[in-house]
Amino acid sequence: MRVLGVDPGLTRCGIGVVEGVAGRPLTMVGVGVVRTPADADLGHRLVAVEQGIERWLDEHRPECVAVERVFSQHNVRTVMGTAQASAVAILCASRRGIPVALHTPSEVKAAVTGSGRADKAQVGAMVTRLLRLAAPPKPADAADALALAICHIWRAPAQNRLQQAVALHASQGPHRPHHPHPSKGRPA
Repeated sequence: MRVLGVDPGLTRCGIGVVEGVAGRPLTMVGVGVVRTPADADLGHRLVAVEQGIERWLDEHRPECVAVERVFSQHNVRTVMGTAQASAVAILCASRRGIPVALHTPSEVKAAVTGSGRADKAQVGAMVTRLLRLAAPPKPADAADALALAICHIWRAPAQNRLQQAVALHASQGPHRPHHPHPSKGRPA
């Protein structure tokens, strides 16, 4: 499975491509950052993020795109830019019919390090180790994008099994437990 991980951001949008399957060594295919100038018009910045993501999709042809799920932060301005960049990534993948998976930061940290509260340095160190790299990818946005891709490769088999089970259950119709009704007029 080849996954493009996106750590969304307007100033720095981390991009990482990882290939492999759960339980086997993974391979980094590419890593980078799409940058936009902070003083540019919002529309131009979003177009630049779109063009950058489109280049990565063209070059690497991923089977899935994993995007960090935007969560509430203290700085509303930061979360807005992150959400806008996230929407661009989702749009680019969806327009091509590529499935998109959203993972929370704590899901990614837990998958890669074993702790949902790991810091950026711990995530970078584990990404370096898991992908057998000489040094942690810089900046941290790039390492986070790789971590998203790794998380998705490892979690996808379980998510697929869960979705199949839910679909099977739904296709069998509603199940009502059988409760025998006590007969009227008979002593209990």
